[in-house]
Amino acid sequence: MTQTVSLSFFRFAGPLARAWALTMMGGARLPLARTADIGFWKLCGSGTGEGFTPVPNTAVYAILATWPDAQTARARTQSGIFATYQKRATEDWTVFLQTQSARGAWSGQSPFVPTNTQIGGPLAALTRATIKPSILTRFWRRVPNISEMIGKDPNVAFKIGIGEVPMLHQVTFSIWPSEKAMASFARTGPHADAIRAVRDEGWFREELYARFAVHSDRGTWNGISPLAKLEAA
Repeated sequence: MTQTVSLSFFRFAGPLARAWALTMMGGARLPLARTADIGFWKLCGSGTGEGFTPVPNTAVYAILATWPDAQTARARTQSGIFATYQKRATEDWTVFLQTQSARGAWSGQSPFVPTNTQIGGPLAALTRATIKPSILTRFWRRVPNISEMIGKDPNVAFKIGIGEVPMLHQVTFSIWPSEKAMASFARTGPHADAIRAVRDEGWFREELYARFAVHSDRGTWNGISPLAKLEAA
């Protein structure tokens, strides 16, 4: 069996639905822990704009989870607590991934099991970091430039910033048509400058970097499947 990672996004409209989603950052923990076949999981909020800001966006939330295989992932993310979220949300989208490579830790764990296979098609990149409080100002000062750069990149099919704790825990997730397109973004401009600063100044208490093959998806985001952008390219 090949481990499958699911990342589900939910959009909520109106104050009541948004208030419910906020309370579920605590209330969904037990139902998720009791979900059959689930492995590692995390509940995340998002930032305003494209998500790459420290200001919470009360309309968008995410659930990341690992599963023993793709069939199980697709079944479980349509039932239980996931179905509850879907009924309350005005829109939801889930992307299914298989890990190509991963290094680092998330909450002291190594959650993603690499398949060690080469990716010939679309791939996704995920970074997760626990930011040292002493460098919060410097970190978030750089983020707007990176956000603007990725927003203008015609190759990126999807991008968002999410996290477990506002400001201190940051997860970036993006989908690209190829490794070449992703590397071109990562190694130039503000993003490359930030990577050098991370290494030189030791910004993070804990960090994880992972790349995934994009297996499939379900649902829509902003009215379409983000993967449709890749098919049209």
